[in-house]
Amino acid sequence: MSNYSPRPPHYSGLKWLQTPLPTTIEPWLEGKKWSLRQRSSSHKKAQQQLQQQLERYPWRWPTHPIHFITDLHADAEALSASLVASGRVKRLGSRATDIKLKKGVRDDEFLIGGDCFDKGPSNLQLLRTLKKLKSQGARLAILAGNHDIRVLLGMRYATNRENPGHEHLFIRMGTKVIPLLSELERYYLRYPHALRDTPSNRRCRRELFPSPQWFKQFPAYAKATLTTKTIAKELERIEEKMATFEQQLQQADLTLRQVYAAILIWRKLFCSKKGEFHWFYHTMRLAVRRGSMLFLHAGIDDQTALHIKHHGVKALNLQFKQQLYGDNAFEFYYGHIANTIRTKYRPVDKPLSLRGTDTLHQSHIHLLVHGHRNLLHGQRLVLRKGILHLECDTTLDRNSRQKEGLTGVGAAVTTIDPAGTIFGISNDYPRIKLLQPQQLLT
Repeated sequence: MSNYSPRPPHYSGLKWLQTPLPTTIEPWLEGKKWSLRQRSSSHKKAQQQLQQQLERYPWRWPTHPIHFITDLHADAEALSASLVASGRVKRLGSRATDIKLKKGVRDDEFLIGGDCFDKGPSNLQLLRTLKKLKSQGARLAILAGNHDIRVLLGMRYATNRENPGHEHLFIRMGTKVIPLLSELERYYLRYPHALRDTPSNRRCRRELFPSPQWFKQFPAYAKATLTTKTIAKELERIEEKMATFEQQLQQADLTLRQVYAAILIWRKLFCSKKGEFHWFYHTMRLAVRRGSMLFLHAGIDDQTALHIKHHGVKALNLQFKQQLYGDNAFEFYYGHIANTIRTKYRPVDKPLSLRGTDTLHQSHIHLLVHGHRNLLHGQRLVLRKGILHLECDTTLDRNSRQKEGLTGVGAAVTTIDPAGTIFGISNDYPRIKLLQPQQLLT
């Protein structure tokens, strides 16, 4: 391993990309605060803590190369550019779907870290680009993100009035779902008499919005799961979203009848076995383990760590699927399983303590690789609660980039090689970050 000299990936099709990619390598720790979170300590102290972790918990590396791309948020161009950044995919034309898997890389695994929906230019185009990669024989795994699950539950339980725990899930998505609804209307509902069998606007409002009784029923239903403060906040949030939703629809040139019809289209596309995008949720996983590394969308908590120790990641994914498609979406969404797709280790999240990280180390998991917390200068390591996290959400979609003051299309990939190296490639950092744990210990 000490004789191994990593080289930058060979980018193919750069002329078709809307962004440049870094070509020179920099040792990871030279990025200082942009590469290693220092919290209240100095960079030197943070580096010492990192070295202590690596000495105490040596890593087992994956048996094949892994390319982790996360938080794409409906931006197909960002996905296409990130695939080129991996060095394993060629760009062949001006469209995001003009990609081709290179020869000899069938053992490589492409891991999508969740949050494919919302924010960006086109939800459907992103999924079609993923499908193009998959159809070429790429080894592809998709992790659940909070936006993906929120869309699934909201669309599935829209019009459902049988359970107070489900009645609000559509409106809970708020204005974030409007671009998806507009896209569905634009592609599938612009033909004569498309709304012929759709109920009236008044009926659609009654079907899609929580009833007045819901505001009395929900607190009693949720009190065994949520705190009084959280329930009050949820009620307030739903009231706010109900007050602005129709106004936002009008600004997007949509009616409630079109929204209702778009929901039915979405169900055909994603929930029907013959639907174009049925594969997306059907193949989705909560977590993937490779060697000493656990890949997930947001983070972990003590209960999930214990579940992995006693039952393994495969059983965790099975429980995820059972709860996701079970009868109680409320318990799933607010339980510890779904906490892994939305935690930011806030007081309101399920706790991760030193006991939980000890449990992970006992399971020989020493690095959590995730997205969810967006960064502006490429990937970053952070030691949190006694375990290393590799944060990989580099703000890829164009709408988020504009809000954050970043320009153009995002491109980023975190590549983990069995030889013992990690590349952090991002077009928002001038060099390729190279982590070689073995080198830090010599």
